[in-house]
Amino acid sequence: MSDQRPDSLYEAVGGIEALRGLSNTFYEGVLADPLLAPVFEHFTTTHIEHVAVWLAEVFGGPARYTEELGGHRSLLRAHLGLAITEEQRLRWMELMAAAVGKELPDDELLRRRVLEYFDWGTRIAEDVSASPAGTDLGEPGPTPRWGWEGLR
Repeated sequence: MSDQRPDSLYEAVGGIEALRGLSNTFYEGVLADPLLAPVFEHFTTTHIEHVAVWLAEVFGGPARYTEELGGHRSLLRAHLGLAITEEQRLRWMELMAAAVGKELPDDELLRRRVLEYFDWGTRIAEDVSASPAGTDLGEPGPTPRWGWEGLR
């Protein structure tokens, strides 16, 4: 890729269709993984779309997750009570790295930035998941935005 990069990671990955492909490939691996499949026992295919819409917003695309699905607070609430272990988080990262390698453009910096977001986000999910379902999270603020320089 040339030095002329798109302004957003959303544009650089290829937009919503690329994020749907990433999400689909990733969850194919997750649902077949003995360590992670139990975390997703209530998985439905709508989850693939919700993740793609979340990532689109985080990476600088349309704010549909906030407008249609409840934003940052809703995403965090979905992780309450899951009791995600560090072993599960690391396996999640391995499977996501494989999906990124398969689905996203062959651009080292782009892939690194995307995986840095996932590392950051999975650490938050792991922390939140230790709290029981129904815990009041307070106001977590707006959906985070992640760009070429990391968290914005």
